[in-house]
Amino acid sequence: MASMPIGEAELSLEAPPASPASARGAAGVMRPMLGRLADLLLPPVCISCRTRIGSHGLLCGACFAKIDFIAPPICARLGVPLPYDAGEPSLSAGAIASPPVYDRARAAARYSDTMRELIQSFKYRDRHEGLPLFARWLRKAGTELLADADLIVPVPLYPARLWWRRFNQSAMLAQAVGRLTGIAVDCFALKRVRRTANQVGLTADQRRRNVRGAFKVDRARRGRIKGRNVVVVDDVITTGATADSCARALKRAGAARVDVLALARAVEPTAFVL
Repeated sequence: MASMPIGEAELSLEAPPASPASARGAAGVMRPMLGRLADLLLPPVCISCRTRIGSHGLLCGACFAKIDFIAPPICARLGVPLPYDAGEPSLSAGAIASPPVYDRARAAARYSDTMRELIQSFKYRDRHEGLPLFARWLRKAGTELLADADLIVPVPLYPARLWWRRFNQSAMLAQAVGRLTGIAVDCFALKRVRRTANQVGLTADQRRRNVRGAFKVDRARRGRIKGRNVVVVDDVITTGATADSCARALKRAGAARVDVLALARAVEPTAFVL
C-alpha cells in the first residue's frame, strides 16, 4: 500500500502555527492568569497612601474623599468655583478685573492636600501609575473645551530641564487625553525658547515677568495652529501666568481659540460673582 505523503509540518521539529482564532483564545485564557500572578507579586495599592485596594492605578476611598473636585457653578472664563448658581454663565471677580489671554480654563480639582501630593509625586518622583486616572479626570473636567477642539498642545519644558527630568508631565497628560478622545496631539508645536526660573515661591507679578516671551510656536507647525481651536494641557494652574504666555504665542500664530485644561488649579479667594 502506498504510503501517505508527509507534509512539511510533520517533518518540522516545531509545532504548526496556531490559527488566529486559537491564538486569540489562548491569549484570552492566559491574560487573566498572568494578571492574577502579577497582582500576587505586585499587589494593587492606592496611588496616594499605598493601602491595598482592588485594582491598580486607583485611589482608596479615604484618599478619593480628600480630592476637592471642582464642580459647577464655575466662572465661565477661569473655571474657578463660584459660591452660587446665577442661572447663566457668570464671571468671577478675577476674570472681570483681569481678563486672561486664553479663552477658557478648566481644572479637575483644587490644588490642595491629596491632589498636591499626587501631582508632585507624578512630576518629581516618577510615580506615573496614576496617569490613566488623571486622563479620565481631565476628560471629564474639559468636556466643553474638548467638544470642538482641533488640537491638544502641552506646555513645553525648556530642553535642558527636559533632559534633566527625562519627561514632560504635561506632554504625558496631553497624550493620554488625546488617546481617550481621539483629538490630535502635537508635543512640538509650542516651544519654550527661554530658560525661566522655577515658579515656586514667586508672586503673581514675578511669575508673569518670568514667563513673558518664553514660548513660541514652531515655524514649521504654524499651519497646524492657524484657524484651529487649541487646548493647552498643563498639570497645575496657579496664577495663570504660564497659561497666558502660551495662549499669547498660540494666538499670535493664528489660533482661533485657546483654552487651557489642567489637572488642578490654585483657587483664589476672589472667586466670587460680580
